[in-house]
Amino acid sequence: MGSAIHMPYKLLFVCLGNICRSPAAENIMNYLIEQGGLSERIVCDSAGTSSYHIGSPPDSRMSAAAFQKLQIKLRGQARQFQKSDFENFDLILAMDRENYQNILYLDPTGKYNQKVQLICDFCSRHNLKEVPDPYYGGTKGFDLVIDLLVDGCEGLLKQLKREQSDF
Repeated sequence: MGSAIHMPYKLLFVCLGNICRSPAAENIMNYLIEQGGLSERIVCDSAGTSSYHIGSPPDSRMSAAAFQKLQIKLRGQARQFQKSDFENFDLILAMDRENYQNILYLDPTGKYNQKVQLICDFCSRHNLKEVPDPYYGGTKGFDLVIDLLVDGCEGLLKQLKREQSDF
């Protein structure tokens, strides 16, 4: 067992604008954490690599898909990923390769490389490697994002429970 982790364990979900994929991931993960009685131990946030939508609520189409599929309301306001997030979070989960690269670009020395992962790496039911951006598509795209994120977040939670003896 490695060094003791600080509580709570902090997860940050990152996409481009922080209005579709990453707030959906944050809220889905919070839902799973609450169901598992782990709200004291794991906290979630989300951010975007761009500044396009700072202060905006989650996209209404994403909110509709989350409510229809899981009966959860998406909460939050878009913010931009900051270098300080490397220090403040234990794990940073990118929605796709482009955002993964954009995050790593802000860490030129590679000090925090091991903290940054792709959420789809935790999927067990889907074999997509990235969560596609649904912004310019139709309803099906938003539904797929929810399905992928439920899969990825469930896998992530399983792995965290395996790794952290005190969960």
